[in-house]
Amino acid sequence: MHTAWKALTAHHETIGHLHLRRLFADDPTRGERMTAEAVGLYVDYSKNRITDETLGLLLQLAEESGLRARIDAMFRGERINVTEGRAVLHVALRAPRGTSIVLDGENVVDQVHAVLDRMTEFANRVRSGAWTGHTGKRIRNVVNIGIGGSDLGPVMAYEALKHYSDRAMTFGFVSNVDGTDFAETVLDLDPAETLVIVASKTFTTLETMTNAQSARAWLLEAFAGDVKAVAKHFVAVSTNADEVARFGIDTANMFGFWDWVGGRYSMDSAIGLSTMLAIGPENFRAMLDGFHQMDEHFRTAPFERNLPVLLGLLAVWYNDFFGAQTVAVLPYEQYLRRFPAYLQQLTMESNGKHVTLDGGRVACDTGPIYWGEPGTNGQHSFYQLIHQGTRLIPCDFIAFAQALNPLGRHHDILLANVFAQSEALAFGKTAEQVKAEGTPDWLVPHRVFDGNRPSNTILAERLTPETLGALVALYEHSVFTQGAIWQIDAFDQWGVELGKVLAQRIIPEVASTSAPKLGHDSSTNTLIRRVRTLRARA
Repeated sequence: MHTAWKALTAHHETIGHLHLRRLFADDPTRGERMTAEAVGLYVDYSKNRITDETLGLLLQLAEESGLRARIDAMFRGERINVTEGRAVLHVALRAPRGTSIVLDGENVVDQVHAVLDRMTEFANRVRSGAWTGHTGKRIRNVVNIGIGGSDLGPVMAYEALKHYSDRAMTFGFVSNVDGTDFAETVLDLDPAETLVIVASKTFTTLETMTNAQSARAWLLEAFAGDVKAVAKHFVAVSTNADEVARFGIDTANMFGFWDWVGGRYSMDSAIGLSTMLAIGPENFRAMLDGFHQMDEHFRTAPFERNLPVLLGLLAVWYNDFFGAQTVAVLPYEQYLRRFPAYLQQLTMESNGKHVTLDGGRVACDTGPIYWGEPGTNGQHSFYQLIHQGTRLIPCDFIAFAQALNPLGRHHDILLANVFAQSEALAFGKTAEQVKAEGTPDWLVPHRVFDGNRPSNTILAERLTPETLGALVALYEHSVFTQGAIWQIDAFDQWGVELGKVLAQRIIPEVASTSAPKLGHDSSTNTLIRRVRTLRARA
């Protein structure tokens, strides 16, 4: 165990109950001092249950954990995903043209820009109307079929940057293997005006290919079974040319990516083709620039001023020393309504691990649960628990000084709410204050707010493609920091495999026309039989 970890354990026993009221009273400049700024993001971390000593010990923990060496290894293209023997180079996806990141003797940045150039050419053709469907109609609808990183990133980015999207086009996203997802997405669409993007690296992902085959059947039904139509209405984001061609997609319209890109880090690769179609190549490249600026900040800034490092260390502080099990991400920006869902995969698929890099059992808790909804909606649902519940829930508030849709007093009210919530969480309301308002004694306990609930506030000027890139990279590298502290592999995801394997075994048992011989546990066997019985009644 690191020296700093032991020191932090002792330190927590000393200051763990220290109240934010006291910390702010003792240091009137705390709210100005405990801030950091980079790439257009201003982070106020003063409302955390920390002192300067805490911060020093957390920074020492980062040093002792070898975080600097891990960062350098990632940017050099070393195979830091040890269980899969892969480099981790999502940073190469947004490296500027002319940069050099060499892997196995090849500059991968050149490969990245070759794909970006092809995406740009394709996006321009679709957006201008030069690309037409099978009947000569221009494309007005785009449906992205993927799952996990091939869906969550594109959906989040589309929603986040909708202000910049071409409103003459509609965008739909299908991920769930539940047939309702596909049926509802295409319900009002004209196949002759619809382009389908099938996003699957292997082109064998069960959910994605099931939905893709349904999309193919839907299209062919509209074109009297003419298979030549497939090539005019489908493109692929994949690396499996054989399967893509077998599906009927022209491999000239296949956009590749690489095994050094994890799915949850791929929204700025060809997986983002739907994003580029929506907002245009120029805005897409601005988003990449925001990503890259945060990458460079993470790579070069001293840890005490390094935004992702600070957020990552604070997450470790609450997760492992206060026993906080969750983190609430609360964007006060309607366009970011899917951002918490996107972060769930990024954070929990990365750091939901119980084994260290060398195969031993971890000695501490890893991977807090990330969740959240946009403000002010959440204030009228779950904020009650954050304010007056028994659990400690650190919060990240995200806000923008300028509205993309200025409307009367709306944005002033929105900003007032985000600042009020972080203030209320930190300082609460004492019994004396409640009594001073004339509250009857019996009601006083119910109206007391303990306060001392920690939060960060992330503030930017406005939500632009560049800002979104910086914000996503901020969380990517915060996750990296946490994984480095815990000495786990943040880039594999073996935990998703077992259920997939078992599902393949169960599918024929559910679908079989004759009663199958079942060899599961008594619960699973009974459930399968119950479904078969219910279906037989139909």
